[in-house]
Amino acid sequence: MSLFFAAGSPTTEMSSEEIRGNLFSALDNLGHREKVMIVPPDFTRMHSQSGVLTELAAEFYDEYLTDVLPALGTHKPMTDHEIATMFGNTPRSLFRVHDWRNDIVTLGEVPSTFMHEVSEGKLDYPWPAQVNRLLRDGGHDLILSIGQVVPHEVVGMANGNKNIFIGTGGAMGIHRSHFLGAVYGMERMMGRADTPVRRVLNYASKHFGHELPQVVYVQTVVSKNTAGKLVIRGMYVGDDAECFEHAARLSLKVNFQMMDREIKKAVVFLDPHEFRSTWLGNKSIYRTRMALADDAELIVLAPGVHEFGEDAAIDKLIRKYGYCGTPATLDAVKQDADLAANLSAAAHLIHGSSEGRFTIRYCPGHLTRDEIESVHFQYGDLAQYMAKYSPALLNDGWNRVDGEEIFYISNPGLGLWAYEGRFKD
Repeated sequence: MSLFFAAGSPTTEMSSEEIRGNLFSALDNLGHREKVMIVPPDFTRMHSQSGVLTELAAEFYDEYLTDVLPALGTHKPMTDHEIATMFGNTPRSLFRVHDWRNDIVTLGEVPSTFMHEVSEGKLDYPWPAQVNRLLRDGGHDLILSIGQVVPHEVVGMANGNKNIFIGTGGAMGIHRSHFLGAVYGMERMMGRADTPVRRVLNYASKHFGHELPQVVYVQTVVSKNTAGKLVIRGMYVGDDAECFEHAARLSLKVNFQMMDREIKKAVVFLDPHEFRSTWLGNKSIYRTRMALADDAELIVLAPGVHEFGEDAAIDKLIRKYGYCGTPATLDAVKQDADLAANLSAAAHLIHGSSEGRFTIRYCPGHLTRDEIESVHFQYGDLAQYMAKYSPALLNDGWNRVDGEEIFYISNPGLGLWAYEGRFKD
């Protein structure tokens, strides 16, 4: 087990030349490879800079790169336009589509006793370590897993082996891991590298990783600089947990904003190219909830949102139950076999509820008032709210609009915000 490259700090801004040199230096350390697969994130992680790194890795390995499998998880397949936008000159013929419901193999099973232990007695089912079959059966001698480490609502900190076991995982593994995070409590996990879900993933890596070719992780930490440009603050490359842990420590310094007072009104903008569903757009809720005061208002400007779930079955369940809070959702799981069979949907319903503590006002570009209100959100007219809270005029952080103080966030996927009096250490 090795760390092949590690560099970064809260003030680092890696240039294009440095990114290229750092990556090529790390890949040189791996030695010659004959058949390589890259597993990058999909377009919903466009801002991770993983597209640039994938393009560079494709240049480095040239004809020895045979497959690029975006880690879709439950998301929709990328379009040709999205692939070209995110991955540049990486040959289109290399891209494969992950089918999370069908095209998977199970490497082993995390026992129910372990799940019971890490969930503090809340769950007692086993967890299948599932991946896309191409990872195990494709004949590769290297899997290069590329991605950004950033606070995350399901696992605590995104990426690492999550990219493999969730990003290329199967239905049962995704459902059960999401539900574990939900019942344990996402406010106990967000911003933490060591969580129950991560312990399950680490168990799978330790006990079943030998079923796969060598997996090498390229982990980035990304944030905006003072000019508002996204920059890579750190890059860590290795084949074990060490590079993830390095990246997680740096991410906490640059992606986690601890606040000395609560937010009474927050306005969050969802880039229409990145956020087209509440399944993704609810990062606006997840990432701000620990900073919001009781009775606060969260206004979500969502010009691209046109659906609830990215998966048809999950979309149907969201429309059926809505974001109704933890007790009602857990009761529905007991009563509805369809919801019990789609536990990631149940987890999402829990995550997306304010539990009655604050107001969520969604301003969608392509959903009706009736649709928004049917899932227990308040509705806002997009044109009206965009006119009042124009993203072009607001700066990230505190602003005054018509004499009222608001807190503006231009992309909730880039960080985590918490009031120091509410954050549970």
